[in-house]
Amino acid sequence: MQLTTIKLDTERFTLRPLTSQDAEALFAIFSDADVMRYWNTPPWECLEDATQFIKQSHEDLTTQQAITLAIVSKSDEILIGKCLLFSWDKESRRAEIGFGIAKSHWGQGVIQEAGSALINYAFSTLQLRRIEAEIDPANIGSAKVLTKLGFTKEGHLRARWEIAGEVSDSALFGLLASDLQYKAKTNTQRSR
Repeated sequence: MQLTTIKLDTERFTLRPLTSQDAEALFAIFSDADVMRYWNTPPWECLEDATQFIKQSHEDLTTQQAITLAIVSKSDEILIGKCLLFSWDKESRRAEIGFGIAKSHWGQGVIQEAGSALINYAFSTLQLRRIEAEIDPANIGSAKVLTKLGFTKEGHLRARWEIAGEVSDSALFGLLASDLQYKAKTNTQRSR
């Protein structure tokens, strides 16, 4: 399986590997303190942070350790965020999912649309059994989107992270391939 050429299309977006030309747009997004508010790292401080992230994402794709994809708007070809599968455990057939979207695109269904494509790819092509998400419990927006994507809240870890002296908990969400199959069957039965 060749991950370095992965390309997923949705109605409004193309998901593709990051390129060096994405560094400035990526830096503009992930240097924003509001975007990084609930991340487990502080905001990026310089363009080199974006360059190194892109380089690492290519290494991870090549070695099949993680999949990080740019979310690019089809209407204007502007990078508006990234989505990723990481902590990929091939033997257990599971990975974690994450997203980061430019503040100007919040509330527009980007994660719902891009996430559905990435989840479908993870279950159908990568044959994952389980996808996990870990978020700050205060991040209500992400919790709502995860629920819309079919995730179930499975747990709460107290004092899980400390970033820049601030301690925060984590809410754990999970989605099984069988959850989506069950939902698809239930929806098909209802529509008869």
